[in-house]
Amino acid sequence: MGSTGVAVNEVKPHVVCIPYPAQGHVNPMLKLAKLLHHKGFHVTFVNTEFNHGRLLKSRGPNSLDGLPSFRFETIPDGLPPTDVDATQDIPSLCVSTSKTCLAPFRELLKKLNTSSSAGIPPVTGIVSDGVMSFTMEAAKELGVPEVIFWSTSACGFLAYLYYRQLAEDGIVPLKDPNYMTNGYLDTVIDRIPGMKEMRLKDFPSFVRTSDPNDIMFNFLKHESQRAKEASAVVINTYDTLEHDVLEALSSILPTIYTIGPLALLVNQIPDKNVKALGSNLWKEDPYCLKWLDTQEPNSVVYVNFGSITVMTAEQLVEFAWGLANSGKSFLWIIRPDLVVGEASIVPPEFVTETKERGLLASWCPQEQILNHPAIGGFLTHSGWNSTIESISSGVPVICWPFFAEQQTNCRYSCREWGIGMEIEGEVLRGKVEKLVRELMSDSEKAKDMKKRALELKKLAEEASFGPESLSYINLDNLIEQVLLSPRTN
Repeated sequence: MGSTGVAVNEVKPHVVCIPYPAQGHVNPMLKLAKLLHHKGFHVTFVNTEFNHGRLLKSRGPNSLDGLPSFRFETIPDGLPPTDVDATQDIPSLCVSTSKTCLAPFRELLKKLNTSSSAGIPPVTGIVSDGVMSFTMEAAKELGVPEVIFWSTSACGFLAYLYYRQLAEDGIVPLKDPNYMTNGYLDTVIDRIPGMKEMRLKDFPSFVRTSDPNDIMFNFLKHESQRAKEASAVVINTYDTLEHDVLEALSSILPTIYTIGPLALLVNQIPDKNVKALGSNLWKEDPYCLKWLDTQEPNSVVYVNFGSITVMTAEQLVEFAWGLANSGKSFLWIIRPDLVVGEASIVPPEFVTETKERGLLASWCPQEQILNHPAIGGFLTHSGWNSTIESISSGVPVICWPFFAEQQTNCRYSCREWGIGMEIEGEVLRGKVEKLVRELMSDSEKAKDMKKRALELKKLAEEASFGPESLSYINLDNLIEQVLLSPRTN
């Protein structure tokens, strides 16, 4: 699995990994942490107290114990306590982490560095989420390298980096709220190297504001620029998927290491205990896979809108009847907090009508689901983890992007990579039915999307299988050139 590792008698290097406290950020950071542990690092993984409690609740109180050199620590997120089993309000979380988390993070590092008697080596590097850049101050104080891990697509990250330019050019904030609906969002922004014919609506959704003080637009504008100060940047992608975008990023950032798809790399770790270490903050329903075993190959539509997407009760009903009327079998993951302000309940008539060919569950092991032979298509919110996992599994998609860079991922899935179709405008059952039928049909378009998805899967495997693959070489180079080198910036 590559040559880089740590000699047996040496003091282990110690990397502290800290994700942004939301499911879609915790998952890939844990995968990167597992790879570094496999390469000989002592790993400290830092969750917020709130998420750590959820993790223990979903996986069991002893699920994180007993792994040599892989420890979990916590810091407070600065928000009022809550016992709601859901992702916290994102804007509040962004403000709170950036303003309150540096002090407890500093204290944690100090504690780790005085724990040699407990067999914990001194901290030699920090791997931080791209939107937790406050950690850079702590890395500078300690004199250790700081690797920034952007858990987005490369195209999403590049679009965030151009937020500053869009603001300087007066394109955003929008002059008037009417610009959201009057066609202004169809404006083509053609000044971004590596991205062709990007419409304003294809940028991460925080551009859709007329408020110059919008929390999310300003937060992402600031955090993306700070990546320029890092020792290195890691992205969970592979070169043949996002080549032009990565070329453009390389001209404006420190060294970029594409280490992806992370799931395919982690699958090759021989240590079963480390590999089994999970990060789902909701309890998984094991019945999903058993049910899929009873279905025909390529016959099931998998429906999952991720960990943050919310919808109205009306939209839930439209999705339900679109799936019912398509006549196709489906596995639909409905989180308890999926519907805004209400219980996530589908119509009883829908349940009755689809009970022979539909399964509803509250959470599931997604990578295993997507790799199951019964899955023929994926109705997704286009989060990056879901997108790269569907690509790694060769599964075409229907996209319903909700927020952040999901709009950018959707555009690339549908227009650049040719593996998807978008639900545009309002969610209506007729649209959902039509797209699901098309996705699961033998039409030329469906065949082309499936063929393209399988081509991208093959390229993903070439990028990540074995020590000679580019993603493994990049992982080794990240370790040798950055994490095991004296800090240079």
